[in-house]
Amino acid sequence: MAIEMTGRTRNATGRRTWFPNLATSWSELRLGTKFAVSFALVAAAVVALVGSLAYNTAAFLVRADAQEEFDTTVESLSSDLRNQHYGGPGDSGALSFVHSDTFAFQGLKPDGEIAVPVTGKNDPEVLPVEAEDREVAAEPRSGVVHTREATATNDEEYRIATVSIGDGAGAIQVGQRLSPVEQLLDRLALQVSWVALVVLAGAGLAGWLVGRRVTGRLVRLTETAEYVSSTGRLDLVARDDGSGGKDEVGRLGKAFDAMLGRLAAAREEQHRLVQNASHELRTPLTSLRTNVSVMRRFDRLSPEARERLVEDLQGETRELTELVNELVELATERRANEPWQHVALRKVAEHAAERAHRRTGRDVVVDADDTVVYGRPQELERAMTNPVENAVKFDPEGSTPIEIAIREGRVEVRDRGPGIDPAELGHVFERFYRATSARSLPGSGLGLSMVQDIAREHGGDVFAYNRADGGAVVGFALPPSSSHDGDTPGQY
Repeated sequence: MAIEMTGRTRNATGRRTWFPNLATSWSELRLGTKFAVSFALVAAAVVALVGSLAYNTAAFLVRADAQEEFDTTVESLSSDLRNQHYGGPGDSGALSFVHSDTFAFQGLKPDGEIAVPVTGKNDPEVLPVEAEDREVAAEPRSGVVHTREATATNDEEYRIATVSIGDGAGAIQVGQRLSPVEQLLDRLALQVSWVALVVLAGAGLAGWLVGRRVTGRLVRLTETAEYVSSTGRLDLVARDDGSGGKDEVGRLGKAFDAMLGRLAAAREEQHRLVQNASHELRTPLTSLRTNVSVMRRFDRLSPEARERLVEDLQGETRELTELVNELVELATERRANEPWQHVALRKVAEHAAERAHRRTGRDVVVDADDTVVYGRPQELERAMTNPVENAVKFDPEGSTPIEIAIREGRVEVRDRGPGIDPAELGHVFERFYRATSARSLPGSGLGLSMVQDIAREHGGDVFAYNRADGGAVVGFALPPSSSHDGDTPGQY
């Protein structure tokens, strides 16, 4: 059985994964650490590439200059030996003009024996002599050159050229020290290494600072999200401290704060709705329980009492049904699914008037201009119908028609009923609020609060006041919209 000895393993899906432990360790690192490591790796790659190119280029140029200097020196010596008289290996004065701190010279006898080292130092350096050098020293022609590299007796590397004097008079050896060039390149390599380390440290520090700044805000958001998901509480809101900026993370933080604020407000609204609904449902349910207990003695009641009992039950069930329907609409916000469009308020008012007349038998007159708004038609019809039904409820025996007047987005529902108590004008749009005069009438106290919600959703507001000659005016004002900005008005 063959065993595959590689760095790969197979995961649950059968795919190969390279070095799973390394991948797992990387995935478990904090984002700030990943930033620092990533910055350092990128910097290392850039420094390695640039440093390698710079070092290789500098090394090539330095070595080329050294080689050129060596070749020039050897060519000059060879030319001098061919064109000038030279007294032999002992004539060191003739070679003083080619002396250099990077070069060493020595003379060879025709048999290859060192005659005299030529140098400007007190401690002369002896260059090694090989068989090829002896052959050049015995060469009858002048200016013959043999070049090689070797190690001298002082363990220093040299580039050596042996140049024949001619006529079997010996040769001159020129040795170029290679250690100064290599030492220069070593210093250059050390400097590049130090620069690389500084750049790596700076890149790592920059990555850590950037990661800390970015991930600090992300950690705050993560901790808040984990708190909300584990406890279900929205009281720990990740408030923006103003340092987020306008980058993507800052915008995310602000959006997250706004979302939590909306969720907290929605949760609070839900709690308030449930509490108010339980309070409002308690009254009709108590009345129903009382009447149901009376039903046990139904056979002992008089016909008139029986009829009143049945009428009470019908009224209470009807009131309870309407209350439940309104609560369901508030809780589910089913109207939010209706699309927005340009709507002519005249047509909405005519629909509302026809609906109210059909349900109550009361005449409703529409006096409207050609105002167009942008909104949801069904919601706007509900916002007009609720005040009309309230007007009918508070003035059931009235004969004067109810008016719906519309001028430049301002919708007024006018009646000639008893009006509204001035002390209660500021509360009529509150949810579940019922005026003192309405306590004995059917209703839930949600109708006008829905009107306010709809008006504010459409960018408007509500109002209510008493008419000087009797009656009340309840309505809302919306910002008009141009009909040619979008959909054709009057689609509803």
